[in-house]
Amino acid sequence: MGFRSRVRIGGETASRPVAHHPVLNGLVLLFLCRGIDLETSLEFQLLNSTCFGYIVQVCKCMSIGNMDDLPDNLLCQILSNLSTKEAAVTSLLSKRWRHLFALVPNLDFESFSSQHTDHTSFIDFVDRVLKLRGKDHVNKFSLKCGDGFEDEDVYPWISNVLRHGVSDLSLHVSSSWVYWLPSKVFVSKTLVRLKIGPEDGPKVKLRNVYLPRLRTLILDSVVFVEGEIGSAKLLSGCPVLEELSLGNLEWGYWGSCYVASKILKRLTLCCAHCDDNPKSVSFDTPNVVYFKYSDNIAKKYPKLNFDSLVEASIDIRMTNDQKANVRYVSNDDEEREMVGNATELLMGICNVKTLYLSYDTLETLNFCCEAIPVLRNLTHLTIESNQEVGWESLPQLLKNCPNLETLVFQGLTHKATSSPSLTHCPVKFLKILKFGEAGDDDDVDMAMEIVMINQFLQKMLNLERLIVYYNTSIEDDLVEVSSQLQMLPAAASSKCKIQVISDSLGLSVTLPISL
Repeated sequence: MGFRSRVRIGGETASRPVAHHPVLNGLVLLFLCRGIDLETSLEFQLLNSTCFGYIVQVCKCMSIGNMDDLPDNLLCQILSNLSTKEAAVTSLLSKRWRHLFALVPNLDFESFSSQHTDHTSFIDFVDRVLKLRGKDHVNKFSLKCGDGFEDEDVYPWISNVLRHGVSDLSLHVSSSWVYWLPSKVFVSKTLVRLKIGPEDGPKVKLRNVYLPRLRTLILDSVVFVEGEIGSAKLLSGCPVLEELSLGNLEWGYWGSCYVASKILKRLTLCCAHCDDNPKSVSFDTPNVVYFKYSDNIAKKYPKLNFDSLVEASIDIRMTNDQKANVRYVSNDDEEREMVGNATELLMGICNVKTLYLSYDTLETLNFCCEAIPVLRNLTHLTIESNQEVGWESLPQLLKNCPNLETLVFQGLTHKATSSPSLTHCPVKFLKILKFGEAGDDDDVDMAMEIVMINQFLQKMLNLERLIVYYNTSIEDDLVEVSSQLQMLPAAASSKCKIQVISDSLGLSVTLPISL
């Protein structure tokens, strides 16, 4: 709809495009069906007082009177803008509306109550809706339910919507009673998007996979019981898959991973923590533009093809025993043998433009990396910090990013090491997140963070802007930190502007450029 409405909110009038409020449009039509005068109805004003003027204007512009003559398919389209629970309330309007809500193409059900009576009523409600639909096509089905639901409750619902051609299926089911999901979820000619969670939810055993139309697959908890055969079977069974996200992944009793696809554009692979290192990990994914990877460092990375990569998030870690060894063994002891070589992984993603490195990755680079390759395309780098991890690898990393423009630190707390050399760092924009969240002794930790910020200002010759995010709820604290930064010696870059931001307060302080 092309018209705009004038809405009075808090004494001021604002303009809003009607097309941006499909839910409100639906509510207008529902009230009109009941013959309610929207301009005088106290019931409606109490329901949506802030948007009352807007809704009245919608009705006038649409010249709508009674809606009884509208066809069912249009009314269902209106109801599809509401949740299934909200749409069900319309069954009270009249006899015609009694079953109309069940015919909408998109269904979403949610129940996280611990009350048994609520479980029973919820089960009855879902059963009723699916029965009323008969053989009608289901476009989207979303199910969220907490503890107390069993296989015999959930399985029939999933089977029902699969039989009726669902294209978007989202399942968020507690694993307390439903530990395994039916494998038939992975045999469907109609699914285009499939999401299964949560992270600690039911497991999925990938046996037979036939999803010829699937483009997005998100699994928050998955077990490959057949090793590389299982992952290969998954990809071969999804010939047009463009986005794959596997979380809390368990490799079972095998130690190799090979992901190969020329179709994938987004790939997320997050493996569960374990005590072993993978023997071999390979990715042949030339068209992936986004890559998120979390796993123990592999002993080798034989093949890595990320020719189109734009953004990556890397979290490679050592096992707990390996961390203890490198953190607490004296430097005078024998030279430690590397458990893997992160150089191979970095070489494979060297085309990346935006990169996020976890503190585990930084530690892995400290001890399991022969050399850091040059990342010529990298313009945006985010580093996560941790008080247990030093910055030994940071100087070489920054030196090998000749075109880096933006550097983000998620916290400044780290294990004390020699100060990183940043003289040749080309960074123009520096962001400090989580300032003041270092540890128990806030005053001491913040003083150390101020010292580090001063080092950045003195060594980064090309710096144009420094932004410090200090999430305090006390305005005086924000002023105090700004004053301390203002008292620092002049920055090496005469163009550097400094800004201190508190999202909690909604305030921002910009310091004079003469700092």
